[in-house]
Order: sequence, then C-alpha cells, then structure tokens
Amino acid sequence: METLREGQPLSRFALFKTASKPKISEMSTIAATDYLPLVETAGVTRDSIVVSLHDVAPCTQQIVSAIISELSAHGVRVCSVLVVPDYHHEGLFAGHREFVRWLRALEADGHEIVIHGYFHERPHQTNETLRDKFVTRFYTQNEGEFYDLSYEEALRRITTARDEFRTLGLKPRGFIAPAWLLGNEAEQAVRDAELEYTTRLRTVCDLRSESTFPARTLVYSVHNNCRRALSRSWNAALFRLLKSKPLLRISIHPPDYSQPAIWKQILGFIAATKGARSATTYQDWIAEQRLTRGM
Repeated sequence: METLREGQPLSRFALFKTASKPKISEMSTIAATDYLPLVETAGVTRDSIVVSLHDVAPCTQQIVSAIISELSAHGVRVCSVLVVPDYHHEGLFAGHREFVRWLRALEADGHEIVIHGYFHERPHQTNETLRDKFVTRFYTQNEGEFYDLSYEEALRRITTARDEFRTLGLKPRGFIAPAWLLGNEAEQAVRDAELEYTTRLRTVCDLRSESTFPARTLVYSVHNNCRRALSRSWNAALFRLLKSKPLLRISIHPPDYSQPAIWKQILGFIAATKGARSATTYQDWIAEQRLTRGM
C-alpha cells in the first residue's frame, strides 16, 4: 500500500497539538495522529446522546442514508458512522466511488467515521469452549471478528483499515469491534495503531488518557420475533435506568429500521431526550471529557 499524508483537519474543530508517541510497530505506514480535536461547545455541561450507526458498507448505504435523514428530522444531526472496510468479504469499500463520496460528505457535515472491524465476520475455530461458541455463534451470529484475534493479525487489519481510510481523505479516530467483542491482544493493537478510543457494550474508553467511562448502550436483536420482543422490553427498562446518566448511547444496525415497533421505540427514546441532551459523536464527546478534566 502506498503511503500518503493525512488530509487537512476538519475546519469545524479547534486544534490542540499533543505530544507525539513513539512508534510501537513498524507495520504502521502513516504517522500517528498529531492533533486532538476540541469541540467548539466543550465547555457546555449539558448531557449528551451518541447515536452510532453500525455495519455501514456499500451494501447498506441506502438504508443507512435513510436512517440518517430521519434521525436528522428528529433532532439528531450528527452520528458516529461505523464503517466496515470489506464487509463479509464483499469487496473493499474504497472501490465504490459513490460510497466514498457519501462518507466524505457525511464527515464534512459533522458526522464521525469510525473503523468497525475489517471483515465483520469470524470463522469457526478449532477447540472452542462452550462459552466461545455461545458468544461467537449464538450471541453474535459469527460476527465477533476481534473476539480472539492475535495481536499481530489485529494490528495488521486495524492499521490497514486506518491507512485505507486516510488515503481516501477520511480521518477515523476510533475503532469499535463488531459486537463490541475486543480481546485483550486486539485492544493493545488498537492502542499501538494510535487510535483515540474504543467502546464496548458497557463502556467508552479513551485510549490516550486511559480513562474508561461507564456508559451502557441500547442495542437490539432482530433475528426472530422472540428476540425482537425481548429487546423492546429490555431497552424500555434500561432507558429508564440510563435517563439520569451524562451519556446516553443508542446503537442502530440497518435491520432495526425495517422493524416498525423497534424503530418507533428508538424515535421515542430520542424524543424523550429532546431539549435535555445534545447529540454528539464519540470523538467529540471524548474531546469534551479531556477538556473538562484537564487531560
């Protein structure tokens, strides 16, 4: 892969230069991120909501675009957009010019582009424990790509994705593993790729300051009627518990949009937070935490 320089920083950010970290791996082909974005509203203490859109790829562009439009109409004007570089081995996103132009336009509008795995699938392994089988097959439907990936392979996939994004003029600052299943070796690889943050089901982790923020996300399972009903009941109860937390997270997958009852509930949660929370992205929220905590 050719080495290209990073694109210019987004004009909507003020920039604060941080000390460069020494390189940990020679696999990196592009210099580490030198600037930390500071959001213009960093001094605001209003509670926040981050809506993340998962499994974004050329094959899901149309439905994700519709989701973004509808969310904007309901007051959520920026989202964290989780892009899979080669979704289920269907082909690199970089080869789809219209998709790349769309991502650039989203980023220019204030949305955040996030690296979301590489293939978003995990082949069955030999000698798996019952727990491994439950987590990777039943719970995640064989999509827990970074669940037990070796350090070397995780770093290779993450840095390859990072460089592919940057070559196209995109500037991802975060990495979120499919199904939030990030093994210890893979997490170290995210750090060594010098990305800013990752998230799990229950936390948001600033990899530079080593700060972990408790923040459970609302997420749905729509594979069958039973899962859909349980998801609605569980998220209704969870939303009541999370209403008082400073950060509310809602994770949306493309199939959620085609389920009327689930989509109605998501919009209901958003309506219930209107006026009380500011819609933001993970990278902006973390930048705000660094400012307010003097990190």
